Amino acid sequence: MRILVVNVNTTDSITQAIARQAQAAAAPGTEIVGLTPDFGADSVEGNFESYLAAIAVMDKVMSYDQPFDAVIQAGYGEHGREGLQELLNVPVVDITDAAASTAMYVGRAYSVVTTLDRTVPLIEDRLRLSGLWDRCASVRASGMAVLELEESPERALAAIVRQAELAVSEDRAEVICLGCGGMAGLDEQIRQRTGVPVIDGVSAAVTVAESLVRLGLSTSKVRTYATPRPKAISGWAAKFMR
Repeated sequence: MRILVVNVNTTDSITQAIARQAQAAAAPGTEIVGLTPDFGADSVEGNFESYLAAIAVMDKVMSYDQPFDAVIQAGYGEHGREGLQELLNVPVVDITDAAASTAMYVGRAYSVVTTLDRTVPLIEDRLRLSGLWDRCASVRASGMAVLELEESPERALAAIVRQAELAVSEDRAEVICLGCGGMAGLDEQIRQRTGVPVIDGVSAAVTVAESLVRLGLSTSKVRTYATPRPKAISGWAAKFMR
């Protein structure tokens, strides 16, 4: 089984960290291929960058010339999953959905701890769109930018842990979801500090994708995510309609 794990930003070191986390969570025999978009922002922290990333992720996936069995979009709260679902005949899993749905199996309510406050509305909207909002106790911002997760790991961990602790004590969360692909690998440390289950979206997405492939399931094509209708698409975007 081969799963493409696509970073939403153009920072290769983040792609590599995401791919390592994905491979660690994968079952024996599952190959993880990490992909970095060819254009876009070095970190995605707002609507403009998110919409740009949606196009860049579709471009990267549709340019991949080897067989694959599933795709993971490794951006928390980002746009674009639905476009991939229309274009592809294999399962498409977003780490936002995977983390929240997994959290529901191990607690009544979950909270998301993310990066900057400006990303909170994007995550809230994604959870509502996916039908996962009702069990969300809160979405909290750590105040750390995406690239600071690599540049200042100790300070970032402390900020994330602080918000996770507040989510448990003040918001009554029973599970914490890590709200950024760049937080991959921090789950165990935060679990030890908070005493509650902590869900890394990349790891959760890998297990969901593997399960869908093994069950022979993929996106329904009868209505919402039907393959795009044949029409004139000009310029570089024509590759999407292959």
